[in-house]
Amino acid sequence: MDIWAHFQVHWESVFQIVMAIILGGMVGYERERFKKGAGLRTNIMICLGSTIVTQVSIRMAQVHGGVGADPGRIAAQIVSGIGFLGAGTIIQDRGRVHGLTTAASIWAVAGLGMAIGASFYWDALVATIGILVTLMYLTKFRPHEVAQHKTEDDEQDQPE
Repeated sequence: MDIWAHFQVHWESVFQIVMAIILGGMVGYERERFKKGAGLRTNIMICLGSTIVTQVSIRMAQVHGGVGADPGRIAAQIVSGIGFLGAGTIIQDRGRVHGLTTAASIWAVAGLGMAIGASFYWDALVATIGILVTLMYLTKFRPHEVAQHKTEDDEQDQPE
């Protein structure tokens, strides 16, 4: 009896795993490049893990389906579980909060993994572009800081 006869390669699953590594790695590389928390390896693991959990959740519902089989049930736990991981990256120091972007990135990358695991490839690709644009190009745009730094002209325009 050939033991390998029981193994079946699911090429779509292989594609999903590779895609999770690449997209999670792209976000992780951007974070690593600027020496931010949750870098390359962390983002790959988050994306890969959420992809695998989503795959398992969908496949379990297909294989062991029937009344009450819900493919979103296991995958939904990713959202709450990743919240604990993200919460660990948030630090309050001297009245300032650090790590919110890292926590949000972790949550977004988990969402990427879920989209990949559910075969929403274009969604994951477009979301990755959105995440990267947000992280790379919106770093200097902080409206609350702009409002705090008034020029002399602004102060002269104010009624006394």
